Amino acid sequence: MITAVDTNVLMDVFLPDEWHGPRSSEWLRGAYNSGAVILCDIVYAELVPAFADRPALDRALRAIGATHSPIDTSIAYEAGLRWKQYRKAGGPRNRIIADFLIGAHAVVTADAFLTRDRGFYATYFPELQAA
Repeated sequence: MITAVDTNVLMDVFLPDEWHGPRSSEWLRGAYNSGAVILCDIVYAELVPAFADRPALDRALRAIGATHSPIDTSIAYEAGLRWKQYRKAGGPRNRIIADFLIGAHAVVTADAFLTRDRGFYATYFPELQAA
């Protein structure tokens, strides 16, 4: 099973969060034990500020067994369609296209998705299976 992971779960682990960290660590272990853990370009970019440099970020990702999975134009197109639906429904701009790229990437490349933002993703990506 392939599990895509959202930035918030990784940040809980990499910047130890006393409240969410233990649960996020457990989720990641379970995903790793069930198959592969992947993250898209957007998640990678959102992690950059938490690390001193690229080698440190890459080491942290290797340590948890997570690998990069790129976003291609079919994923970007799917994200754009769902963002358009969100905006047509009156969705405010506080949800930016990056959130839709992360969700579309998970739909296209993974069997399950790890996030703490389940409400948003369940609404706009109902086919995503929570891991």
